[in-house]
Amino acid sequence: MPTFAAYRFRAFAIGLLVAAAPVALPAQVTTLPSETPAKIVPTNDGFDHTRRDVMIPMRDGVKLHTVILVPKGASRAPILLTRTPYDATALTSYAHSAHLGPNLNGYDNALDVILGGGYIRVVQDVRGKYGSEGDYVMNRPLHGPQNPTSVDHATDTYDTIDWLVKNIPESNGKVGILGISYDGFLPLMALVNPHPALKVSVAMNPMVDGWMGDDWFHNGAFRQQNMPYIYEQAGTRDNSAKWWSTHYDDYDMFLQAGSAGELGRRRGLEQVGFWRKVLAHPAYDAFWQDQAMDKVLAAQPLKVPLMLVHSLWDQEDIYGDIAVYKALEPKDTNNDKVFLVLGPWHHGQEIEDGSSLGALRFESNTSLTFQREVLRPFLDHYLKDDAPKSDVAPVTAFETGTNTWRRLTAWPAGCASGCTVRATPLYLQPRLGLAFAAPDAGGPAYDEYVSDPAKPVPFRARPTRPVGYDNGLTWPEWLVDDQREASGRPDVLAFTSDALTEPVKISGQAIANLVASTDGTDADWVVKLIDVYPDEVAAQPAMGGYQLMVAADIFRGRYRESFGTPKPIEANRALAYRFALPTANHVFLPGHRIMVQVQSSWFPLYDRNPQSFVPNIFWAKPGDYRKAVQRIYHAPGQASYVELPMVVAR
Repeated sequence: MPTFAAYRFRAFAIGLLVAAAPVALPAQVTTLPSETPAKIVPTNDGFDHTRRDVMIPMRDGVKLHTVILVPKGASRAPILLTRTPYDATALTSYAHSAHLGPNLNGYDNALDVILGGGYIRVVQDVRGKYGSEGDYVMNRPLHGPQNPTSVDHATDTYDTIDWLVKNIPESNGKVGILGISYDGFLPLMALVNPHPALKVSVAMNPMVDGWMGDDWFHNGAFRQQNMPYIYEQAGTRDNSAKWWSTHYDDYDMFLQAGSAGELGRRRGLEQVGFWRKVLAHPAYDAFWQDQAMDKVLAAQPLKVPLMLVHSLWDQEDIYGDIAVYKALEPKDTNNDKVFLVLGPWHHGQEIEDGSSLGALRFESNTSLTFQREVLRPFLDHYLKDDAPKSDVAPVTAFETGTNTWRRLTAWPAGCASGCTVRATPLYLQPRLGLAFAAPDAGGPAYDEYVSDPAKPVPFRARPTRPVGYDNGLTWPEWLVDDQREASGRPDVLAFTSDALTEPVKISGQAIANLVASTDGTDADWVVKLIDVYPDEVAAQPAMGGYQLMVAADIFRGRYRESFGTPKPIEANRALAYRFALPTANHVFLPGHRIMVQVQSSWFPLYDRNPQSFVPNIFWAKPGDYRKAVQRIYHAPGQASYVELPMVVAR
């Protein structure tokens, strides 16, 4: 018989076998249940508005993403629409707040108007951008030679308004459209075959004519610092492709690249369709003319009241709104359809703090005055059922120098009554003088300077930082920069008057009339009209001797005879160049002096002229760039002058 020890050993061995045998276990879990719902539904607790994100169908089946913000308790409220390529979600979600104000505290949102007026706020992505379907085309032209499709911004606006008035039960069926810059171009497009529910349009600093004087060119000179905008805006649907810098100073980056076309090639910009169009159309041909909104609207009946808001120091779109006003005002026979506002602002500053601009102080918040006393009563009048009649003047113009608002019946008018605007020559004089009397015989016939493309004149003090509004960039202020640095350069002529003994007021556009020669075969001419402050200013010491640009622009010489057909300049021959400067409404005060600066580059804002004629400056080669001797004439029969729109008593 087995002993007890044997039993114990057998039991131990069996235990080992059992322990070694495979055991059936439950199947292994490979994932934990997600804690994120398929779709989270906010309760909107504490909200003072409701938010609706919708996709509105257009006539071709494309759907456009639209954000609708309805104030709590709204009933028979008007709709205020903005269409944008800049992300409707971001423009309505600044603070992710339960309150409408913080969410709208940004671009295109005139808070004092929207909140105080109880408007239903609607912001829509244009086709091809952010949440909207379809294809993006920069400033998509109207149906016609530049757009063979059946849709454009006019039809998209019509279809959007039609949907809104049928699907927002809280509205009164009246719609206004407003916006700034690109978003200001779109309210102009809305005026083409407008929807019956569109009761008013407000275009602030709109893009109107990209060749004549808005974003892309000025009188033929290319605004190359906008190349990053083209890359980012048209490169991807959501602007995720970012331009990159290679230098802290844009001056060095553009100079090293050579031509704008070469820099674009290095950055792969030719992948972008709009850039290819820019390269192919350096002159003012049908491509640009067909899209110019002043020309488009001049051919349209005037059905919807329009307010044009102009910034006197608009560093981006200083041309277009005045051009539209000129095109439409003659059609406004009852003086009740076209309104103009001129403020002392940079681009878009009319909805920001308007107390100052750079070194300038305006003694009041001019933007708030505009919003409360002009924009809101104007919109209320056309959009609210029970609003009082608007008392907004046909023209509301801030007068710089005296810092005074003026109510006018037309533009340019200068004053409400008892005065007129008279074209008055201000002559360049020998020995860099400036006077209202024509130059006498006997003095030097001209002054000259050497323009060297290897050392172009900076458009502002270096280092030149990129175009931008964030991270401390001062791009919005460059038009009010002190011009003393430029006036001391040997390649800039600075003609200066004696100190004024009485005020000189100008209202309208000064016209540059240069008699100039070059020993090259092409040239750029930059003319700057400047207010020179007294040597000492007690109330603001830093303004002592300040040189403030009142109006300035550039002209590319190859277009002297025709904007559409460039031609070489005849070397060493005095020729006349005539071009308009931007609108001003300014008083040169007693004790101040008037200055006119003339130069041949404004870099790197504008691309360099090689100063030898080439078919397309975008592809100028290093060997094409040459120094040139530029002469500005001021002799009898060859007098150069700036024609001032002077306000004088009748």
